[in-house]
Amino acid sequence: MEQLTQKLKNGDTRVQEVPLPQLGDGMVLVRNHFSVISAGTEGATASSARKGLLAKAKERPQQVRQVFDVLRKSGPVQTYRAVTKKLEAYSPCGYSSAGEVIAVGARVTGFAAGDLVACAGVGYANHAEVVAVPVNLCVKLSPGADLEAAAYNTVGAIAMQGVRQAGLVLGESALVIGLGLIGRLTAQLLKAAGVRVIGVDVNAAAVAAAAADLDLGLVRGDVGIADRIAEFSGGYGVDAVIIAAGTSSLDPINFAGASARRKGTVVVVGAAPTGFDRKDYYRKELQLRMSCSYGPGRYDAQYEEKGEDYPYEYVRWTEKRNMESFQQLIQAGRICPKNLTSHRFKFEDAPRAYALIVEKTEPFVGIVLEYDVAKPVASGAVETKAIAGLPEDKVRLAFIGAGSYAQGNLLPNLPDDVARLVVLTNSGTTSKRVAERFGFARSTGDEKDIFGNGSINTVFVATRHDSHAGYVLEALRNDKNVFVEKPLAMTVGEMQAIEEARQTSGKTVMVGFNRRFSPLSVKLKKAMGSGPMAMFYRVNAGKIPADSWIQDMEVGGGRIIGEGCHFIDYMTWMCGAKPVKVYASAMPDPQQLNDTVNVNIEFADGSIGVLAYYANGSKSQPKEYFEVHGAGASGVLHDFRSVEVFGRRPEKMKLWSQDKGQKAMVAAFCEAVKTGGEPIPFDQLKAATLTAIAVMESLREKAPIAILE
Repeated sequence: MEQLTQKLKNGDTRVQEVPLPQLGDGMVLVRNHFSVISAGTEGATASSARKGLLAKAKERPQQVRQVFDVLRKSGPVQTYRAVTKKLEAYSPCGYSSAGEVIAVGARVTGFAAGDLVACAGVGYANHAEVVAVPVNLCVKLSPGADLEAAAYNTVGAIAMQGVRQAGLVLGESALVIGLGLIGRLTAQLLKAAGVRVIGVDVNAAAVAAAAADLDLGLVRGDVGIADRIAEFSGGYGVDAVIIAAGTSSLDPINFAGASARRKGTVVVVGAAPTGFDRKDYYRKELQLRMSCSYGPGRYDAQYEEKGEDYPYEYVRWTEKRNMESFQQLIQAGRICPKNLTSHRFKFEDAPRAYALIVEKTEPFVGIVLEYDVAKPVASGAVETKAIAGLPEDKVRLAFIGAGSYAQGNLLPNLPDDVARLVVLTNSGTTSKRVAERFGFARSTGDEKDIFGNGSINTVFVATRHDSHAGYVLEALRNDKNVFVEKPLAMTVGEMQAIEEARQTSGKTVMVGFNRRFSPLSVKLKKAMGSGPMAMFYRVNAGKIPADSWIQDMEVGGGRIIGEGCHFIDYMTWMCGAKPVKVYASAMPDPQQLNDTVNVNIEFADGSIGVLAYYANGSKSQPKEYFEVHGAGASGVLHDFRSVEVFGRRPEKMKLWSQDKGQKAMVAAFCEAVKTGGEPIPFDQLKAATLTAIAVMESLREKAPIAILE
């Protein structure tokens, strides 16, 4: 299919062929008929992308700090990879569209192929021939609905949420500051609700164009503007002000304070600063409210990604209900978004639309992209390069998932002699970019292109944790070797199924337990020898927000299962014995995240270990510290940068930059595929997985837990 993409490095905007998006559970696959460009939001992004690196850095001081944090912690190589990934990535554009349903995912009710729908969401309702949208960001329309008008869905919901935040009722007055697309839709909605509307903009042409949607239009800066607002409102001031302008100026927020009546309300919808002068807000006792995008549910993964609705009686207007209400007003003829369409482009001419916005060659308000729905949509894999010669003993690779970790640590470390065949991610733009950057033959959005491809003998899985076990099982059942990022499984049942499938297939399974492959780790283990050991592994893990997918027990499994298995595996490898019992205790936490934890582990050979996994420490302290004692020797590993061994002859080893063993790990796995070996014995993979699961049980039961065999 074709999709509009933009590159952050230079602002290059183009329509290009990419794989279809994956149709996940709870999602609807839609053939777009129209999409609307949000000139304010998308124009700002496009303008920023076309600036030089220095200008980008000045606009994004927080991201610059993050770059220096990565440089300090991980060294120049990882920093370069992270920055390159961001700058070179194809970013999808758009977030408001309408079209026809062509398929629905599992757990979807209320939608069927052939339904007309309006779609919303950054990263979902893209400017693309086909989009995959979660059910709570998709609104069913009546047969025969005007899809061009319906495509204003998202910007209309944004305007509607601002109106709701203003709390206006029939007969009251409102001032709308900023008469771009959001401001004009806001004015239409207010008038439909029986509210008297003043519109203000710094651009006289914008005010003139909005005249039909206003009771009074004023140009900011004109003499006597305050008197005209006072006259319009009977001398009281307006009941509410809605700021729909995008600006760095403080004038809108202060002008709002001067124009509102006592006890009035000011609502910020646009990207405008709120550092107001105190006098008007204090003396009038004004309410200042922020309007959050489309409405309640926005930025809530449970609502948007999992489709869990809020109870109607408690949250009357969610983002989906706002969209439904907006579409009902269009259907009833109470508002007419198409009146705001100043430009209409064929989808293939979309880059011209972006040039118009950035260069401001002529006035614009609503810019609509129209798709040729008579043209068949290409749905197969997108070819990147030809690969000739695939001998049986060669690693013939497919990659599923390619986020930051994969692009920074796995893909760059693939040996040169690996045949790179297919990349699949949930985003067609990411799939294609990764295929091009790392030399894969094709990109796809269909799992059949991997599991049904007899040329592929090896699969890398680097997706979210809840999909790991399923992909591993699918790979093994199709006679493919598999490397999976941790964790291998999130439940005992998943682990048992994987063990059975591995025994049946005889294929190699490996988990990304890279730390045991670090050169410092290898040196330390050799120096410590064998025999029972006492070990202490402190992880200054840092805080991850409670709403992160990693903290979601269904998706990420929590931080112990999601990451703690790394350190359990390390101690298992170091002492050479499997864990037999764990006892864990967590610091009390109102959110019950269980990410500041002490874990005591007993091993089969009498070794003992403590995993001190802490999320409440200082960012300035290095992340990892490991200490081991046994048979008269001791060793200390400092964040995979240096190691000290204390014995008959004390030794030290220091690296120029951190090396956690990813390159050696990937090489070992690829070599094992060719030779049939096991870089990590499967029983150790199983032990680390079951121990992490037992830790969570111990936290729940507040008791020691024996590790299942």
